[in-house]
Amino acid sequence: MIDNEKAVREKKKIALTSVVAAVFLTSFKLIIGFITGSLGILSEALHSGLDLVAALITFFAVRIADQPADEEHHYGHGKIENYSALIETLLLLITCLWIVYEAIKRIVTGKVEIEVTVWSFAVIITSIIVDITRSKALYKVARKYNSQALEADALHFSTDIWSSAVVLIGLIGVSFNFNLADPVAALIVAVIVLGVSYRLGKRSFDALIDRAPVGITNEIKKIVAGIKEVKQFHNLKVRESGPYKFVDLNIHVESNLSISDAHNISHSVEKAIKNKIDNIEVTIHIEPDK
Repeated sequence: MIDNEKAVREKKKIALTSVVAAVFLTSFKLIIGFITGSLGILSEALHSGLDLVAALITFFAVRIADQPADEEHHYGHGKIENYSALIETLLLLITCLWIVYEAIKRIVTGKVEIEVTVWSFAVIITSIIVDITRSKALYKVARKYNSQALEADALHFSTDIWSSAVVLIGLIGVSFNFNLADPVAALIVAVIVLGVSYRLGKRSFDALIDRAPVGITNEIKKIVAGIKEVKQFHNLKVRESGPYKFVDLNIHVESNLSISDAHNISHSVEKAIKNKIDNIEVTIHIEPDK
């Protein structure tokens, strides 16, 4: 079972360190990008800038999402994580539009003036190291507590690893007088960002329209089918709200059982599901088996 207080502390801590990392990378890339005139580095700075916004959104999302249910929010506040992931998707799409516009303009006009210095390589290599560290840490906590907001943040940082590597290749190309390597690298960055945007958008949208989480329905069916007191079951419904899941289920028990015995069986079903799946609320309706 998950210790909720520990989970909240750990999620907040990892989200805050991501904000600090994003501030550092954005500032570093902007300074070097303007000094060298590299579109690849500037596109990375914009990407990191939006990552900073995303990290801030994630930080506040995980703070709000773990607040308990109240009179106005009967199912808690978990959906805020799904909304934050959707906003991050939109931010990534904005990044793509700007990068594609600038890259195509430079390719068409042929005006690519870049000064490649040791700092150009230093900022990108530093970015890759920081991104690897942050993405691993975020993924670890995201999987541990099933946090979509933290997973979205991890995707941002992991995307930066690949896009930074592409920009690094572009800078190497420019070093050998192949100046178009920089805008071409920027276009590849845009393609990578589009791929991540699709993944983020699809998962957050699925959660917002209450699509059943992949694999959960079959797992619950196996659990319930293994309880011999349940003669049959139906109307299984599962939905996701941030790191939390909600299950509604109808079970059939022997018709001659007392209300107390039937209730004990429903409690056993609920306990069995909760023992296998974390952060889940189960509502069971009991019917007599005919």
